[in-house]
Amino acid sequence: MAAAVGIGALAAACTGANGAGPTLTYAQASPPASTMSGMDMSPSVSPPNISTPPPAVGPAPVPAASPTNSAPTGALLHISAQTIAFDTNHLEAPAGQAFVLDFNNNDPGIPHNIEIKDATGASIFKGQIITGPAKTSYLVPALTAWSYTFVCDVHPNMTGTLTAN
Repeated sequence: MAAAVGIGALAAACTGANGAGPTLTYAQASPPASTMSGMDMSPSVSPPNISTPPPAVGPAPVPAASPTNSAPTGALLHISAQTIAFDTNHLEAPAGQAFVLDFNNNDPGIPHNIEIKDATGASIFKGQIITGPAKTSYLVPALTAWSYTFVCDVHPNMTGTLTAN
């Protein structure tokens, strides 16, 4: 409606009083209605689309020393415990390749595990302790060519040598 009033005033201003030509009279436009429903002319402000980078990834975690739940890969070694002793004191594994160590604890009610240590006595692998009679398979990470000691953490007199070559 304000536009119609503005146009009418403009048309009247274009014709002079004597019809002699346009008179330069300007009509003041009506201010826009501030309560027009459905039309918000204010600028839309939305937060910038900022993506945060993913957290930094550290070194690969140490392999779990729990029994394996997947199909064995690499070499398969077997060892048993009975009467608080291992059935062998020597194992051989391929160097540079992960392997599976099948462990059979035949001692009823007695816990055993296998831990592999380097020449300094530092633990390279530590298998979960299981109470017999029970069987488990440990997935042992690749070892550098060397001779290692294996031991039962519960019974330190149960030892042997693991050679990776």
